[in-house]
Amino acid sequence: MAKLYYDFHLHSCLSPCGDDDMTPANIAGMAFINGLNAIALTDHNSVKNCTALKNAAEQYSITVLYGMELTTDEEVHTVCLFPDEKSATEWNEYVYSKLQKINNNPKIFGNQFIMNETDKILGEEEFLLINAVNISFEEVFAPVSELGGIAYPAHVDKNANSLISNLGFVPPDSTFKIAEVHDTKKLDTICAAHPYFKECTILSSSDAHYLPDINEAKNFLELSDATPKGIINHLRNLNK
Repeated sequence: MAKLYYDFHLHSCLSPCGDDDMTPANIAGMAFINGLNAIALTDHNSVKNCTALKNAAEQYSITVLYGMELTTDEEVHTVCLFPDEKSATEWNEYVYSKLQKINNNPKIFGNQFIMNETDKILGEEEFLLINAVNISFEEVFAPVSELGGIAYPAHVDKNANSLISNLGFVPPDSTFKIAEVHDTKKLDTICAAHPYFKECTILSSSDAHYLPDINEAKNFLELSDATPKGIINHLRNLNK
């Protein structure tokens, strides 16, 4: 068993709210400087920069999970992680079919750059990615799992776009066993108000939109298989 220092919630310049300096090469370099062993790129409603980050991170021996921060129909942000490009791309195509087709205005919302591992701009996403998609919170978990991935609510301690801020409660038929908090100091308050989280494994990631906000090596998992599939299997089995 070894400690795997992670940050599983990062945004690149594909997210309109992400800084243009959040390029694949820059993210990989900063993750290395910060001592991270595994990261996930979780742009809003898209995985289109994940392969570029995976390739950029190879020189640092950093494991990259394909990810997405889905905005559900209720505007609840939900992290979806996948072990490989194939499963992530299949999920991306499904999400894209449910995305509101509203053109992005970069001057208002920000750029949505698609890049390669050397930070060459390959194109721009046409439709605004921060809108809600026509997938409810409860409809996320089964199809993600069927693709070999795992999903869990993002930053449940935040006052916007979280499960608690938007719904005010944990749905009674919820099945998720992992939840993310941004600030672990708020965890006791969250668990007191919503005891469901006492039974969850809590991950803490940065939700970084700017390079300096990427976590340093402070949060870790202990596991023997540090491949993307191994990490996801470990997360799946934590609460069994």
